[in-house]
Amino acid sequence: MKDKIEETLNYYTFKSNDILNYINSSTNLTVDEIIEKSAKLSELEYKIIALEAAKEN
Repeated sequence: MKDKIEETLNYYTFKSNDILNYINSSTNLTVDEIIEKSAKLSELEYKIIALEAAKEN
């Protein structure tokens, strides 16, 4: 089970970093795009925190 948690955690961390890099490297994002990407980033960060807690238990 820990392998699946670790694999999922790696995937969500990768996706989170991908979105963060996209936001930081773009110079012409619209407000709607920033809000959309930020909401997705927030969702991923919540999942990462939950998986890290599950991994510790």
